[in-house]
Amino acid sequence: MEMLNAAVSAVNNVLWSYVLIIVLVGCGLWFTLSTRCVQLRLLPEMIRLLLSGVGTKAPGISSFQAFCVSTASRVGVGNIAGVAIAIVTGGPGAVFWMWVIAFFGCATGFVESTLAQIYKLPRPLGLFHGGPAYYIQNALHQPGVARLFAVLLAVTFGFIYVSVQANTIAQSLTHAFGLDAFITAGLLAVLTGLVIFGGVRRIAQVTEYLVPIMAGLYIVAAFIVICLHIMQVPAMFALILHDAFSPQAAVGGGLGTAVLTGIKRGLFSNEAGEGSVPNAAATADVSHPVQQGLVQALGVYVDTWLVCSATAFIVLLTGQYTIGGSLTGVALAQESLASIFGSLAPAAVAIMIFLFAFSSIVGNYCYGEINVPFFGKNGHLWLQAFRVGVVLMVIFGSLAELNLVWNLADLFMAGLCLTNLYAVARLAPHALHALTDYVTQKRQGIQEPTFDPARVLGTTEGIHAWGVDK
Repeated sequence: MEMLNAAVSAVNNVLWSYVLIIVLVGCGLWFTLSTRCVQLRLLPEMIRLLLSGVGTKAPGISSFQAFCVSTASRVGVGNIAGVAIAIVTGGPGAVFWMWVIAFFGCATGFVESTLAQIYKLPRPLGLFHGGPAYYIQNALHQPGVARLFAVLLAVTFGFIYVSVQANTIAQSLTHAFGLDAFITAGLLAVLTGLVIFGGVRRIAQVTEYLVPIMAGLYIVAAFIVICLHIMQVPAMFALILHDAFSPQAAVGGGLGTAVLTGIKRGLFSNEAGEGSVPNAAATADVSHPVQQGLVQALGVYVDTWLVCSATAFIVLLTGQYTIGGSLTGVALAQESLASIFGSLAPAAVAIMIFLFAFSSIVGNYCYGEINVPFFGKNGHLWLQAFRVGVVLMVIFGSLAELNLVWNLADLFMAGLCLTNLYAVARLAPHALHALTDYVTQKRQGIQEPTFDPARVLGTTEGIHAWGVDK
């Protein structure tokens, strides 16, 4: 295990120190400029679309349900354990770089989710499937690359990320209740199996209720911490901004470590550019692709600027952290809240983390299921094998070593980003044309813009869910 961990770390250092920083920031800047800062310009429309979708019923999966599936995957241990690890490793300045990558990632998230809607495929019972593998195959006509992405995503989210979530659940329950990891592994495997063998529709129904509850409870806890330390808030923001450019001496590697840690943990949490969220975006039944693109872009803000910031404020305001210290991850978050809420806090946080991480497990599985058709013939057998594999990885993750699990997540994340952004960069003009069409219709007073690919894109090639090839 130690040799494998060392090898994975060496590869990650190259990818994350050079390649991905340039690609992610470059694409984020490009999409921000080409969309004329869609993440700010259409922020009111994003909020309107999200709120109007609450409680809306669609024949298949509604816009709000698709948002909740993607948020279930986004809002997980990266928001709690990942942020705590970032602060201990990169110092308070890492939080600033998480915010920066979220701002530019919002534009990237809009483009990739809009493309997923344009090139989604209709399924029986009013359902849709789509995502990077689908637009790579249908728009770029590169089935080999599409299959590569599908396998990478299924392995990353169905296996690696699931193990990360399970790992954190096991740690939190052990820390709070002294529960043996083997018991946690067994219980978690049973619960996971009950949900994922019900398919995408059941996952959408579960996350529609679970996500608002878990996020709401956590933000309320953070709000209480902020109110109790209100006089320290200005100093906290000053510390974040100062350390973003002049990290404390205790941060090994200085500014580079602060930047890289913030970007890695930020991306792991909000997933912008990774190609995961488009799989959920494509399932939504909407009247125009841009609608879901905007809703999913807002999810980046919700994830990083709201939920991740909540963890950062809890850790920084309570002062329980030590840069380079041994207390890190979920245990640090638990101890930070315990300093405010007393001995019951670790147990309460463990339950909250269970909700966060379990919702991520089923959300991550959903992404994998959508890509299983690319595995080859006998799709039903592949699907059942994939489901069994997910349950086994829940057990593995509950018992595995933390460092190896997180390093594997970073490695596979890099592969996904590079494959997806290659396709997004080539197809971005289609999303930009769709955005122009949507804004034009709204200016004309049309409340629910509709999408005609022949008119907007000048072609219907590879498009199967928007009035053609049905």
